[in-house]
Amino acid sequence: MKSHARAVVIGGGVVGVSTLYHLAKKGWGDSVLIERKELTSGSTWHAAGLLPLFNMSYSVGQIHKYSVRFYQELQEETGMNVGFSKVSNIRLARTKDRWDEFMYYAGIAETIGVKVNILTPEQVKEIWPLCETDGLLGAIQHPDDGYIQPADLTQALAKGARDRGATIYRNTTVTAVEQQSDGLWKVTTDKGEITAEHIISCTGNFARKTGDMVGINIPVIPVEHQYIVTEPHPDILARKAKGLPEMGVLREADSAWYMREENGGLLLGPYEQGAPVCYVNGPSDDSEYELFQEELERLMPHIETAIARVPAFGEVGIKKVYNGAIAYTPDGNPIVGPAPGLKNFWLNEGHSFGITAAGGAGWQLAEWIVDGEPTVDMMGVDPRRFGPYAKEGYLIAKNEEAYANVFTMHYPDEERAAARPLKTTPVYERLKKLGAVFGSVYGWERANWFAPEGYDLPKDQIGVGADVLTNHNHSDPTEDGRILEKWSFRRSNYFEHVGNEVMNVHKNVGVLDMSAFAKALVTGPGARAWLESIFANAIPKKRGRIALCHMLTKEGGVRAEFTVYESAPGTFYLVSAGAYEAHDHDYMRKLLPSDGSVKFTPITQAYGVLVLAGPKSRDVLKKLTRTSLDNKDFPWLSGKEISVGAANAHALRVNFVGELGWELHHPIEMQNYIFDKLMEAGAEFGIKPFGIRAMLSMSVEKSYRLIPREMSIEYNAYESGLDRFIKPEKEFLGREGLLSYKEKGLKWNFATLVVETGNDVDARGSEAIYNEAGELVGRATNGTFGFRINRSLALAMLRPDYAKEGTKLKIKILGTTYNATVVGESPFDTENAALRA
Repeated sequence: MKSHARAVVIGGGVVGVSTLYHLAKKGWGDSVLIERKELTSGSTWHAAGLLPLFNMSYSVGQIHKYSVRFYQELQEETGMNVGFSKVSNIRLARTKDRWDEFMYYAGIAETIGVKVNILTPEQVKEIWPLCETDGLLGAIQHPDDGYIQPADLTQALAKGARDRGATIYRNTTVTAVEQQSDGLWKVTTDKGEITAEHIISCTGNFARKTGDMVGINIPVIPVEHQYIVTEPHPDILARKAKGLPEMGVLREADSAWYMREENGGLLLGPYEQGAPVCYVNGPSDDSEYELFQEELERLMPHIETAIARVPAFGEVGIKKVYNGAIAYTPDGNPIVGPAPGLKNFWLNEGHSFGITAAGGAGWQLAEWIVDGEPTVDMMGVDPRRFGPYAKEGYLIAKNEEAYANVFTMHYPDEERAAARPLKTTPVYERLKKLGAVFGSVYGWERANWFAPEGYDLPKDQIGVGADVLTNHNHSDPTEDGRILEKWSFRRSNYFEHVGNEVMNVHKNVGVLDMSAFAKALVTGPGARAWLESIFANAIPKKRGRIALCHMLTKEGGVRAEFTVYESAPGTFYLVSAGAYEAHDHDYMRKLLPSDGSVKFTPITQAYGVLVLAGPKSRDVLKKLTRTSLDNKDFPWLSGKEISVGAANAHALRVNFVGELGWELHHPIEMQNYIFDKLMEAGAEFGIKPFGIRAMLSMSVEKSYRLIPREMSIEYNAYESGLDRFIKPEKEFLGREGLLSYKEKGLKWNFATLVVETGNDVDARGSEAIYNEAGELVGRATNGTFGFRINRSLALAMLRPDYAKEGTKLKIKILGTTYNATVVGESPFDTENAALRA
């Protein structure tokens, strides 16, 4: 065995070998892969080999698109047949909600360059003559995908990697991994030791065992997945004898299964409720080519619907049932990127669609490792989207839930119930009594909106209007059996109530719990200089002033956004998005100077945040504090420590809704006291709680950007319209790349659009935008209805020549094209008069 390598990949499934290949392709031919048994002996060998381009995630969609193209190129490069059958993929729709999902996805596909055909039931029958089309509304087809032979693909990747100088050690078991004082990693195996600058974990079912070796929690536990292969069917054999094309991959999403031809028969893969996790503590040391006992009883509802849709499936015997482990994460997306807390340790784990994702994940991870950044926004698969709460019990509940929901509708407002409530703030029960309908972010419960007292969803809105297996379209019942929320791609039952919350904040005053914000203190003699060297904006010189600061990539893309406030001399309080706490804090920790001059201390769970907003917010707060709240004493974008009755809080005059108001950052143990005082003092002014959906509606009316929507590593900070937050005269991370990119010419411009929908839809983000000639010129990044201006709005990234105010454009929402017009930034209160009131 070699004594040293630039990088060591652990794990010889398709994901690991793809990672090795792409590192070698980037010039790191001195990389090594170590596999405990034979290549593909974990989950790869029993995978069905499907290549679905369909994915509702922008990040994963890009990864899948690359893979399908790359596998064909790999075959040409290596001369090895990868077994790619480009037979297309057809997804059937039986319900209006499913059709909305497909139309929403079609917008994502168009913006990332994936071809999608819209099929009628008659066209489905032409392509799949064994398919009964009764009850179908239509289908979508990916003409460029199909399936592949996983073992052949893996061997081709291995050859390609070896041809570029990489080394593969099979039948070699890693027994220990540790980082040495010089920063190099030492990998101990049963065949010797090897040091490396970088380690990449691609260990699949063994991920948690690998994490234990280096002291981190990898939020991956496999779930059992079954598929059935039948004996040959005469009709399929007859088609083959006639030289007719293979019918391809058929997916009845409403019955949660896929089907394709396999050796003259059929292969059926259901995603059933009740599939259990497996290998919770990892497989045994001698595990290889392992399967579990089949459980056909769990599959019977899916088998029955498969026979109804394709009667031929029930006309032949079962040849083999495969029941093998597939790695899963709590949200079903893989984990690709740097491991939190470790330098030069990388994860490529949790691939539930590993054959499809392997090529793209290996490609992006190699870009990240070699060049320092991926070229695709990978926030949707970043390992740090989960926090320390994602341990064994949570993973069991959420991973089983993710598996069971592979084919359910992926509504944009869906909130899944497993492992909840997990993290709650002190006011949780108070908000619940006031009608809060909660969502979950980073494990925290947050009120999305408030239902009126006694509210119950009309029964005719429950279900999707067809007798299908994936019929769930609403929140779980309350303790007294009421259902409060219907999920939809359109305006749903909460639309009116969110509007009422917005208008109460706009006319009176509202209170919002935002305690899930990520919070940290930066202290030490070097604190100010360190922050100045990181952020594009200047750190306020006057104590008490507030700045919005961005951490950029080396190319000038936006990695993270922080509110920075000097709360005490030399003590800087940083607030960032709660969903990205692990991500943002990990980057900050890894940037700390080694001399100890700066200390970074997370305090998220020690401090709560209550937002008080609306034109009467000053009147409410005046009743509770002696601090002057007048503009001359307490201007916009400033903060002070104040008393709130007997409690204390840092009051920051800033918010995400565009109204007069304060964020009250307080010791968490004082939260109930402060909340009760605010509600009591605000009663005469019409105070009411409001939720995240109202906040987001108001933020879009103000053209406020979000990560990873309008701000992303894929967009230069100037493209995101962050000019006023950039101080090019000072040095900061990414400055050179930012300015160089701008000098060459911006490719995109951030813009706000008014959309003339005229019915029950609004943009959600990822919709395609065209000029009047029908040419694709951009994509929506966010969208909602603006209740204060009574207009439907979209935020977008557009080609610069189409981002000018007054430009007429078209936007496609759920398959229908609507007129849109570029308007000036902040269509509500353009001059910020409300904020400055």
